[in-house]
Amino acid sequence: MEDRDAWFGRRTSRWQDWPAADLLAAKERRGAAISVIIPARNEERTVAGVVGAISRSLVTRTPLIDELVVIDSDSTDATAAAAAAAGAKVFRAAEILPAAGSFPGKGEAMWKSLHVTSGDLLVFVDADLTSWGPHFVTGLLGPLLADDRVQLVKGFYTRVWTRSDGSTSTEGGRVTELVARPLISLWWPELAGVVQPLAGEWAARRSLMQALPIPVGYGVELATLMDTVARHGLDAVAQVDLGSRSHRHQANHDLALMAAELLAVAERRRPGGQPVAATELRQFVRADGEARAVARPVPLAERPPAADARDRGTV
Repeated sequence: MEDRDAWFGRRTSRWQDWPAADLLAAKERRGAAISVIIPARNEERTVAGVVGAISRSLVTRTPLIDELVVIDSDSTDATAAAAAAAGAKVFRAAEILPAAGSFPGKGEAMWKSLHVTSGDLLVFVDADLTSWGPHFVTGLLGPLLADDRVQLVKGFYTRVWTRSDGSTSTEGGRVTELVARPLISLWWPELAGVVQPLAGEWAARRSLMQALPIPVGYGVELATLMDTVARHGLDAVAQVDLGSRSHRHQANHDLALMAAELLAVAERRRPGGQPVAATELRQFVRADGEARAVARPVPLAERPPAADARDRGTV
């Protein structure tokens, strides 16, 4: 408990602690290149706002970002065109390393991004943000530019969502509270000081990301956190209070599939745990006045470390 509490005080900061001008000076001293990566699937409505805000603030006004990249994950709308028009370089995930095949999923887009970007520091930002700011990027970069021991930076924030009646609530993060946090408290209590282990906004060193296996789905955030601490210790992780955040909320059935992915990721990394065999999540929907079973495959694949795959010539 003492180590965890000490870590919280030592490795927790606020976005206001990291002004863009100071980060630019630190970047130039270190000679570091920075890439912002936005995985996106069918986010035509919001992706241009995310890309445009980062481009104006951190490419044009303060030239902190070297690459602003959107990885389009099998979108069926105009996500790619909207992102490109707003200033991003856009890649379609399925077209990156076609010989390696393609999986649907956020983690897959992140793994593919490692093969088309070159930044030493990588910042991942979701494409569906509606209440946020470019300070998300500067806040996440701060600890990486300030301390070579930090490998991974997690964001945290108040989650704001709008109900169907127009009222707002901060009771988001259902999978975090109902799945991730209980798992961590039971099996990885040293991580219990991480405020939002599943936060979609985070940053890491390229050297770290290329050395880790990457789950192809929504388990990527939890796996990266667990694997970083297992390899480098708790002090390799920092977290930053980014204020508040709004984004699109998923239906309960979709969240259940995400929860199943997280359980599989945790089982694989639990002491004595084993990879989970291919399985389906059985759910029920009501149609024509009766309950009907629906089976959905749980994404369990993990991409090998990008550096290892390249060395073996498998990509």
